[in-house]
Amino acid sequence: MVIDGKTKLIAHIGYPTEPFKSPLIYNPFFEARNINAAVVPMGCRSEHYATFLKLVFKLSNVHGALITMPHKTTTLALVDEVSVSARIAGACNAVKIDERGRLIGDMFDGEGFVRGLQRKARPTAGASLFIAGCGGAGSAIAASMAKAGVSRVGLYDVSSRAMNALATRLKSHFPDLEVTTDSADPAGYDVVVNATPLGMKKGDPLPMKLDGISSSTFVGEVVLREEMTPFLAAARAKGCEVQIGLDMLFEQIPAYLEFLGFGTVTSDELRKLARIHD
Repeated sequence: MVIDGKTKLIAHIGYPTEPFKSPLIYNPFFEARNINAAVVPMGCRSEHYATFLKLVFKLSNVHGALITMPHKTTTLALVDEVSVSARIAGACNAVKIDERGRLIGDMFDGEGFVRGLQRKARPTAGASLFIAGCGGAGSAIAASMAKAGVSRVGLYDVSSRAMNALATRLKSHFPDLEVTTDSADPAGYDVVVNATPLGMKKGDPLPMKLDGISSSTFVGEVVLREEMTPFLAAARAKGCEVQIGLDMLFEQIPAYLEFLGFGTVTSDELRKLARIHD
């Protein structure tokens, strides 16, 4: 692909940038569709992010931004308008600018996870969900799974403040949902998700113990550093069906593209075009 003065730049902002996979999915799609746009990784540390996000959208050729760890939660307070999903999740992972110069935020992590489950024919209505990690990704998955009809959600985070805040948001929007925050044990849940950063670095400990889970448990991951993380490998050794982080990414990108005004696409088309495995 050729980047020129008319290219619409989409900033992919996070830190560190080494695990980023999105440019290897979006950019081949843009090339195949003859769309003059490009996703560009931009590494920004937390202490600079609030200033940097505002400055990015001062650039005349920036069309939008994809936001990843550790900035999703911070973004909520930096935009002018947010979707209901983002409010419930307490985080944003997509930002665009409208014709009035206002920053509009949305959250698609949860939708991507739910679509991945549905593609694998796993029921959500009445199911129980355990999430380790109550930051941006975990909050979004909890919100979308609540909308999809789960009956019980167990939350765990090393930050009790983040965990309790998510529990409060869930209960305020889904008063009939059973929400617990009293255990780090995923045993007894139908769906178990790692939404922590553990697994991004080689040698990280597992985000939770899997000793008590059933082989019928569906285990999901948000980490993209490698396809089969140690956490998913441990779950598979227990006989569990797993969803890799890339599955969630592929399923949410169609929603991102619609949000940014690039039309519709299926996750199957994106998989065929992606160059992740080149």
